[in-house]
This record gives sequence, structure tokens and C-alpha cells, in this order.
Amino acid sequence: MWAYNNMEEYERIEANIRASDLHKMGQKKRKELGDIIIDSRQEFLTSTGNDQYPKHIVSVSGYITNDQGEVLLVRNMDRADTMEIPGGQVEEEESLLEAVHREIKEETGAIVQMDGITGIYQNVTKGIINIVFRGKYISGDLRTQEEETTEVCFRKLTATNTSQYITREHFLDRVLDAMHPTYIPYEAFEIRPHHILHQLRPSIKQEQ
Repeated sequence: MWAYNNMEEYERIEANIRASDLHKMGQKKRKELGDIIIDSRQEFLTSTGNDQYPKHIVSVSGYITNDQGEVLLVRNMDRADTMEIPGGQVEEEESLLEAVHREIKEETGAIVQMDGITGIYQNVTKGIINIVFRGKYISGDLRTQEEETTEVCFRKLTATNTSQYITREHFLDRVLDAMHPTYIPYEAFEIRPHHILHQLRPSIKQEQ
């Protein structure tokens, strides 16, 4: 039995499997064996009862500017029709701030400093919650991430030209909100004992 995070992940992995030479060889062997194979099927199981875990994914993105006011954009291999701000899924036992730093470094090579959170966005269809941070480029040579991003660049964005680069509406909304931000407080902490890991508040200037 094998479990996938969601149907999108299943379809992506299944497409890669069906395109592989090993799968094609297996299909050829099945035809040669003929009636020996009685049945072959796939079943999708879901949890029952009231104790199942919530099926949500938390992701983070970063609206990052350089000294010229340009915005860091990437083109994802799976979403080649649009550019977007870099980001990705939060891993277990990882804070939102740690995740956005890691994802931006992995996808672009950039080391950044965050100022605050500019918006929270919920994709109800896919069960994804995205938190957008705004920050500044500090250092690092820009590069693509193998099998993830095909283009990484800084672009001068305005309210009128942003849609030329970012063609998906839900990505566009995040960027337009971050362009003229109203920051909201962010705090990551541990309990027993209580210990604050990270704070980003409009009234607190803190190096990250």
C-alpha cells in the first residue's frame, strides 16, 4: 500500500512512471503473457471515522526585492506558463520563517532577510494554505534548481506590467498585495517551556 499527499502528486508520479522505459518493458511483457494475468487494478483509500488528520498543506512564498527595487521571480518546471515568487511547502518541525529562507535558497541561490508577512491565501480546492513574506535580497549568485525551476531573475514590477510576467490570478494577487504591504505579526514558539523562536512584528526590527 502506498499513500500520496494529494491527487496532483499521484498524477505527476504516475505520469513519470508510465513514461519510463521500465514501465514500457513491463507492458510489453504483460501482452506476451496474455491470459496468465487475471486482474490488475488501482484502488484509492480514504480514512474513515472522526480521528483522521486534517488534509491541508502549508506553503510559504517570498516577495524579495534588490537594491534597484526589482522583484525576484522564478519559473517552475510544472507551471511553465507563468512566473511566480519563489517558495514551497513547509516541512515537519520547521517554522514558517525557516521554510521561506530554505525554499528561496534552494530555488534561486539567494540569501534573504525578511521584513514581515503581507498575506495569507487559502486554496480551498487543493487544501493549500500559503503565507507570503516580504523581504530583501542580501547575497548569493542566482541559479536555477535542478528539476524544479527553469528560470530565475529579478524584474522591475509595477501594478500595470506584473500580469505580463505572472499569468495565474492567484499568484498575481499575492504579488500585488506584497507590492504595497501592510504587515501582520508573526511569531513561532515552542512550549514546555515556552520559548520564542522567531518574531516579525511591524514595531520590531530584527535581523534574520
